Amino acid sequence: MMQYDNDAKQMKYEVLKLVSKYAFEGTLEEHLEQIPYDIIPGPQPSYRCCIYREREIIRERISSAQGKNLPGQEDSGIVGVLPAACEGCPISRFTVTDNCQKCLAKKCQAACPFGAISITGRGAYIDPNKCKECGRCAAACPYNAISDTMRPCMRACPVGAISKDEYSRAVIDYSKCISCGACVAGCPFGAITDRSSIVDVINAIRNGEKVIATFAPAIEGHFGMANVGMLKNAIRKLGFNDVIEVSLGADATAWHEAQELKEAIENNQKMTTSCCPAFVEMIEKHFPRLIPNISHTGSPMTLVSRYIRTNFEGAKVVFIGPCIAKKLEAKRVEDTADYVITFEELAAMFDAQGINVMDPAENEQDGSRPGKNFAQSGGVATAVSRVLEEEGYDKPFSAVKCNGAKECKKFLMIMNAGKLPETILEGMACEGGCVAGPGGVETLQKLLKMRTKLLAGADNRGITENVNSLHDFSGINMTAHRKSL
Repeated sequence: MMQYDNDAKQMKYEVLKLVSKYAFEGTLEEHLEQIPYDIIPGPQPSYRCCIYREREIIRERISSAQGKNLPGQEDSGIVGVLPAACEGCPISRFTVTDNCQKCLAKKCQAACPFGAISITGRGAYIDPNKCKECGRCAAACPYNAISDTMRPCMRACPVGAISKDEYSRAVIDYSKCISCGACVAGCPFGAITDRSSIVDVINAIRNGEKVIATFAPAIEGHFGMANVGMLKNAIRKLGFNDVIEVSLGADATAWHEAQELKEAIENNQKMTTSCCPAFVEMIEKHFPRLIPNISHTGSPMTLVSRYIRTNFEGAKVVFIGPCIAKKLEAKRVEDTADYVITFEELAAMFDAQGINVMDPAENEQDGSRPGKNFAQSGGVATAVSRVLEEEGYDKPFSAVKCNGAKECKKFLMIMNAGKLPETILEGMACEGGCVAGPGGVETLQKLLKMRTKLLAGADNRGITENVNSLHDFSGINMTAHRKSL
C-alpha cells in the first residue's frame, strides 16, 4: 500500500484506490455514497473543522476521480478547485512587520493608491478590506518592513492563471492555464486536483476492449527498484493486453525533430521542442507570435500511440505518466492516446487489485537510453544532438535547455524579442524534467538515485537504429495536429 508523508496527497490516493477497487468490481455506483464514510468514519474530524466538511471534500474528489467537472471547471479544464477543500487562505498578502521604524517620510502610505495604509502609534497598518495587493507599499518601504505572503497556488502558477473569488477561494482562468499542475502540487490543502480517467480505463478493460498501456520514460525510479519488465508484468495483471515504453516514441520524436532542426540550421531559423504539452500551451496562450517556431513533431506519447495502432488494430491506448498536462494533450492532438492516467492513479489501481510491482519478471527494453532520458531536463536536446551525430551531420548549432516553467517563460520572452542566440529551445515545465511531474509518486531526490541504477542496465542501442531497424516507423505520420478546444 502506498503511504505518503503528505496528508493531502494521501487523501487523494485513498479516494483513487477505492474508486478503482469498486470500478474493477463493477459496483462503483452502489458504493458512491459509502466511500466518504469509509475514508472519514468519524465521529471526530482529522484535518478540518468537522467530519461533514471532510466528507464533502471526499465527495468532490470522487466526482473528479470519475472525470466529472468541479464547480467552475470548464470541459477543457484539466485541473479544478475543490470548493470544500479551498480554505480561502485567510491571510493578508501584505503585512507590516516589526521592522517598521515609524519613519516621518511615510513612503508606504504615499505609495498606496487605495488609502489602505494608516499610521498608528505602533507604525504603519494595512487595512485588508481596502488593500488591493498591488505591492506598491512594499516596494516603497526603505526598510523592507512590509512582507509579501502570496497564496501558495498563486505563487506556484507560472502564468498568472489563478485569482480569488468574493469568498477568497481560488479561481482558475482557463484562457491562461497551461495545465502544468504546479498549483496541484503547490496547494498545502490539496484543494486543486486533476480530472481522472481511471473509471473509463477500467471500464474499457472490463468490457473486453483491446487496451494497450504505454508508460512514460519517467517511470523508472518512481516505483522503487522495479525495472521495466517488472512494471510491464504488473500492468498486464491489471488487465491490459500489452505494454510498451514511451521511450520508443521518444526515439521517434528525437529522430524526426533532428530532421526539422537540420532545416532550421540551413535556413538560419529558431525552433522550440514540442514534447512538453504545458510548454506548448505556454507558447500558444502567452507567446502566440512564436507558434510558427514550435516543432511540428509529435510528442513521444503521440508517436508511440500511432505505432501501437499500426501493430494492434482497433486498440485503445492508455498513456501512464507523471504529467497532468498530458491529459490536455490527449484532448488537443489528433490520433494520440485515448486516455491518460498518472503514476498516482496507477499506484492506486495496483493497490486496489493487490498487485506487487516487485514480483520478478524478465527485464525488457523498447527505447534507447537517450530516449529514456527524455524524462530529465536537457534530455530532449541531448537526444536530438545524438541523432545528428549518428547521421554524421556536422554543421554547428546551439541549444538552450529550460528547466522549469519560470525558465521557459524567461527564454521565450527573449526569443519573442528576437534576441535568442541559440538555434533550438528545449522547454520543460517541471523543474528537473518529467520525472518531477505533479502526478508522480516518489520524491525527486529518492527516485533519481534509483533511476541511475535502473538505467545503467539499459543497452546502448542507437536512436536511428531503434526507429529504422529494430522498430518500423516508416509508415507512421510523425507530425502533430493540434485541435482548438
